[in-house]
Amino acid sequence: MIIVTGATGQLGRRIVERLLTRVPADRVGVSVRDPLKARDLADRGVRVRHGSFTDAASLTHAFEGASQVLIVSVDKMGEEAVRQHRAAIQGAVAAGTRRILYTSHMGASPTSHFQPCRDHAATEEALRACGVPFTSLRNGFYAASATQFLDRATEDGEVLLPADGPVSWTAHADLADATAAILADEGRFDGPTPPLTAARALTFDEIADLAGEITGHTLKRITVADDRFRERLTGHGVPAEAADQLLGVFTAARAGEFAAVNPTLAALLGREPLTLGDVLRERISAE
Repeated sequence: MIIVTGATGQLGRRIVERLLTRVPADRVGVSVRDPLKARDLADRGVRVRHGSFTDAASLTHAFEGASQVLIVSVDKMGEEAVRQHRAAIQGAVAAGTRRILYTSHMGASPTSHFQPCRDHAATEEALRACGVPFTSLRNGFYAASATQFLDRATEDGEVLLPADGPVSWTAHADLADATAAILADEGRFDGPTPPLTAARALTFDEIADLAGEITGHTLKRITVADDRFRERLTGHGVPAEAADQLLGVFTAARAGEFAAVNPTLAALLGREPLTLGDVLRERISAE
């Protein structure tokens, strides 16, 4: 049985949906904090069990009978994130799974300027030490994050952001489809995958132009100093720690940490990945 954690989240839900197009429902299980939110999956024959990365006993039950466990990284940062990921790894090992998969990041590195990438690197070290074969999915930077930064544009159409560098913004939908393909073809990758990215890396200068073309409204990209960006965030109620983490995206991008593009995602999909323009158009049509 293939177990997917976080199956009610933005990425986990999509992975399960795509996986169900490849394998029978009775071969899929989900580990979720609130089983009621996955009731529709249970109605379709998916095994739904409560599992929490802060409750070892719940993971023993949720991962029972697993041949593969996909650990979807938590929405936390720092030691708390790594602690929860380690607990999930330990739970998968205790369940006797043959392979552990983990949603990592293309920029995973202990020296990254971006805290989540350091967390991913620490989790990958725990995977290497766990004694079970693993696959670390080096996902491209989620394109949804780029659209969130655009949401901060002022009423005058100004996008005030620090200096950046090219980023391989990649769609959740494509990463979910690729993950389902990897789960269905167990053992296709051993250890970290190549970067799973869209075909082009973009700066925010280019993104502002692209968004303007799509919406018909001019967006002016204005570069602000790091300190001013941080002050704007905290002035709007963003906690100082969170502001530092957001600033880390730009510091890391300037260092080229997210600039790589790789054909592996396209090969897994059997087509070209969605572009950031595709993601922006879908977002606009849904509004």
